Amino acid sequence: MYYRFNTRYDAVSLCICIPMSLQYKPETARRRLKNADPVMARLIKRVGPFKMETEFELSPFEALLRAIVHQQLSMASAAAIHKRVTALFGKEIKPRTLLNMDADRLRRAGLSRAKVLAVKDLAARRLDGTVPELSVLQSESNEAIIERLCAVRGVGQWTVEMMLIFRLGRPDVLPLADLGVRKGYHFAYGTDELPTPAELSEAGLHWTPYRSVASWYLWRASELDWS
Repeated sequence: MYYRFNTRYDAVSLCICIPMSLQYKPETARRRLKNADPVMARLIKRVGPFKMETEFELSPFEALLRAIVHQQLSMASAAAIHKRVTALFGKEIKPRTLLNMDADRLRRAGLSRAKVLAVKDLAARRLDGTVPELSVLQSESNEAIIERLCAVRGVGQWTVEMMLIFRLGRPDVLPLADLGVRKGYHFAYGTDELPTPAELSEAGLHWTPYRSVASWYLWRASELDWS
């Protein structure tokens, strides 16, 4: 994540460690996109090789915790707060310890009241199995994962979509509400305005089954000089 349009969630101590990789071959995806869409082909040529930074080392619990802390903050502020929160737990943030921790301690570390409620709900959802181990998510569809994880307070569809792209390596995810993707499409395709989610969804039909890779190139497009 880019969180500038970035999904980067910097690593914390691991709860589990399951080897992961992209569930597709980037060169196959690039070739398919270029053949399917001439505008995307020009964008791919301009941007160059696919170099997505993945976050395979994080567990779902850790990734969601990181995402909640980062919401509506600059990268620097969020990193500082996450470091202080992590320091409260020593080497590993355990869900039960987080659930039982005094809210004031989390507030003093920099979390807002809303985020304290969100991280405690996340801990409870991890303990009751709503937020499972990675091996469970690996066997579920994108839609099922979105439905499951959006049950956590403070976690929306965009957050889960970023996990699908950057944590689970899923090939065919198009975050329709992402501002960076919409801006990239606007610049690359020369539209008068930002596309609506419905318009972006229709355009994305050309990019299936590699809409995650198309999204990455649209993020890059949003950063280019189009003057």
